[in-house]
Amino acid sequence: MNWRVWLLLAVLLGSVAVMLFIPPIPQSEAYHNFADQRTMLGISNFLNSISNLPFLLVGLLGAIFVLRATNGTHTPFIERSERWPYLIFFLAVALTAFGSTWYHLRPNDQTLVWDRLPISVGFMSLVAAIVCERISVKAGIQLLIPLILFGAASVIYWNVTQANGHGDLRPYALAQFGSLLVLLLLVALFPPRYTRGADLLASLGFYGLAKILEAADRPIFALSGIVSGHTLKHIAAAISAYCILRMLKLRAPCAATVHPGV
Repeated sequence: MNWRVWLLLAVLLGSVAVMLFIPPIPQSEAYHNFADQRTMLGISNFLNSISNLPFLLVGLLGAIFVLRATNGTHTPFIERSERWPYLIFFLAVALTAFGSTWYHLRPNDQTLVWDRLPISVGFMSLVAAIVCERISVKAGIQLLIPLILFGAASVIYWNVTQANGHGDLRPYALAQFGSLLVLLLLVALFPPRYTRGADLLASLGFYGLAKILEAADRPIFALSGIVSGHTLKHIAAAISAYCILRMLKLRAPCAATVHPGV
């Protein structure tokens, strides 16, 4: 392993150490109290619910595109095995539409599990996909299942601890925000296998915007009186996923696709 891989591992271990040494992060019940709780057409929390439809559209379009992609000079995958992390990613995006809608129709800790499960799986599969492209296809495919299991386990762990009265979001935070850090490091440290790397950065940028909009849920709704920050968060996050689809559709192999081994 070269120095880039060692640096990546050091950052990962450091992130885990931070998670272990900080106190448990509880889930506040106020989280479920969104600014926009209007019922329209008989649908509770109408805009927060229907704004999940873009996830379904992007997820289905992405999954269909990945399944139809074949090997060849003008296809988005040099090796067929590279498709699997992206297929799981887009399926997770599509499932987020159902999980998040179910949650917003009945906001509580139990329904929130089904919102967070596909999100965590999507993040983990995207990390595996970029490992394939930036470090090693073999390493990315080998990491795919363990990463997905960790992502799902982080949500289950939170759910169990929350039900026992001492909820702990640390593993889920590591799965979500740690994966963002890893993706940025992969882009910064390792040479690309394909073109269109800017689309990946745009995807991460839109997801960062989504988290800002989520935090500004009430101020945005108070200012506009029409739409809340959480509704806009869904749209920004769906655009983030679309950037990945756009990347796959437009990219081509780089002239040099040599990667350091692991």
